[in-house]
Amino acid sequence: MPITLEAAKSAEDARRNIAGIAIRTPIVGLNTDGIHRDGGGEHEIFLKLENLQPIGSFKIRGAANVVAKTPKDQLPRGLLTASAGNMAQGVAFCARRMGIPATVIAPEGAPETKLKAVERLGGRIIQVPFDQWWETFKTRSFPGIDATFIHAFDDPNVMAGNGTIGLELIEDLPDVDAVVVPWGGGGLACGIAAVVKALKPSVRVYAAEAGTGAPLEASLKAGTPVVVDYRASFVDGIASKTVFPGMLKLAQELLDGSIVVTLEEIAFAMKLVAERNRVIAEGAAACAVAAALSGKAGRGKIVAIVSGGNIDMKKFCEIVS
Repeated sequence: MPITLEAAKSAEDARRNIAGIAIRTPIVGLNTDGIHRDGGGEHEIFLKLENLQPIGSFKIRGAANVVAKTPKDQLPRGLLTASAGNMAQGVAFCARRMGIPATVIAPEGAPETKLKAVERLGGRIIQVPFDQWWETFKTRSFPGIDATFIHAFDDPNVMAGNGTIGLELIEDLPDVDAVVVPWGGGGLACGIAAVVKALKPSVRVYAAEAGTGAPLEASLKAGTPVVVDYRASFVDGIASKTVFPGMLKLAQELLDGSIVVTLEEIAFAMKLVAERNRVIAEGAAACAVAAALSGKAGRGKIVAIVSGGNIDMKKFCEIVS
């Protein structure tokens, strides 16, 4: 997905495909009065509230676009995905609308809240060890299941669906200076960046990663995919040990860098947006807010993508208190 107007055209096509399924989410200002930020008052922070989607996550955009692009004679076999929770919900949601089965390959230890949501939507869950789960992303298949595989990030139609967020950003905040996006597999960050850079090349786009697992930062420095020592945490929505080669290539072309923040900074961001905006952000979403608060995204109007709000309420209360 290079930086061309074709990226914006693909996103426009996706917007038509997902109309009536995903919603156009608002952009609201984050009240940072009294909060010390590096760089002083030289930047304003805004929140793009993807946690308001029907499944509580942006993933519905990409899932719905892939389904729309899939030949109709393939759909009765059902849908298959590998996901720790949010794409699983997006796929299950779309499958239920069409009356077809959905199977989710999830890693052992995936958040119970997200798994229960998948089951409520009628999805079938198969839990496997982390390495086998990651292998499913590479093979795009699972033994014994013949269904249309929807990749959580490495798919042009998924990225085009995510790119609809970029269209909305430029339309609703045309003087935006920077965008900070959680980095999991890269489909959200690269999908948004391709559209934003095509429409307004001056906008800076940064990935946000947690210090407990920041494979993009390490891979950008090395110039090749690097395996990092990932440690599980409440930032489960962007859990990964490495970066796909194709996604690294896109990141090198599209992104202005990766901002890595600590778990303490992410927890603070979760509490801040809850207190100031009455918004529940899961760890991955708060990672982008924390990165925006760090001052490392530069000056001007900065949008943090609040990618989702699917977090166990007991865990959320523990973190913010």
